[in-house]
Amino acid sequence: MSADTTSLFPAIEPHRTGMLKVDDIHTLYWEESGNPNGQPVIFLHGGPGGGTAPNHRRFFDPAHYRIVLFDQRGAGKSLPLGEYRNNTTALLVEDIEKIRAMLSIEQWLVFGGSWGSTLALAYGEAHPERCLGFVLRGIFLCAKAEVEWFVNGMKWFFPEVHQRFAEGVPAEERHDLLQAYAKRLFSDDPAIYTEAARNWSRYEGSCIFLLPQPDTIADFESDAVAIGLGRLEAHYMINGAFMHEDQLIQDIDRIRHLPAVIVQGRYDVVCPPVTAHRLHHAWPEASLQMIADAGHSGGEPGIAAALVEATNQFKKSGKFA
Repeated sequence: MSADTTSLFPAIEPHRTGMLKVDDIHTLYWEESGNPNGQPVIFLHGGPGGGTAPNHRRFFDPAHYRIVLFDQRGAGKSLPLGEYRNNTTALLVEDIEKIRAMLSIEQWLVFGGSWGSTLALAYGEAHPERCLGFVLRGIFLCAKAEVEWFVNGMKWFFPEVHQRFAEGVPAEERHDLLQAYAKRLFSDDPAIYTEAARNWSRYEGSCIFLLPQPDTIADFESDAVAIGLGRLEAHYMINGAFMHEDQLIQDIDRIRHLPAVIVQGRYDVVCPPVTAHRLHHAWPEASLQMIADAGHSGGEPGIAAALVEATNQFKKSGKFA
């Protein structure tokens, strides 16, 4: 996350970090920062496969919150990078519970953007008794229409970016870009999957801000971001996030009693506002804030300010306006 940071809290360093082995394949990076005795909050990053970054700690008042970040399976500092075996939504939900138990946390505020909003809802609906509330941004529910939009629909706003994305596979395979990229992303040859992952990640990174952010695009092209993002996004999209269609909407009654805020960029091309609107229609008790001058990223000035305001409101009252 780059762009505007003026509304965020000052940069801080974690006071505890570790690696948690969750099965025979995956070991997860986790960290704590802020107040060790404060109100717990879990930050769920986007992607899948996007990983955490230092700025993610800065949405929370460090004097009040016990801030927990972790890199999901195959992402960031978790090992192995880009690994899609033993990688499903249900397993990620189990991982969150393992981290909660390891840290002896009874309940926490759940904060997630983009894919992180998907995972936040899935976790909450599986373990509502562990959640104090939700801060959700840039809503993604992994419905078939959303996946189709991501792969093909964004060309209506970013035609030149989509053209470069399509040109990453042979012309005869461009009728099904998701499968064409999956064939390469899931190759055992690092040279093949790394190139495909860079193309995929560049495509997304070029579309997440309202105004172009060259530094963000370069960051998305780096192997540290691209390999996790490209491989795992394709993995989850092909498999419908390992949930039945509209599962998160159908099960929303499990968490409707909990406070929640939805922050959505009006010009979010990656996760269009119609999905946030659908979620709010199913969950009218949640507060919906449509940011008029923002795209997808949590680094958009208006979105960052709204997210900080949300965590400050929860700090003061345990709810959202």
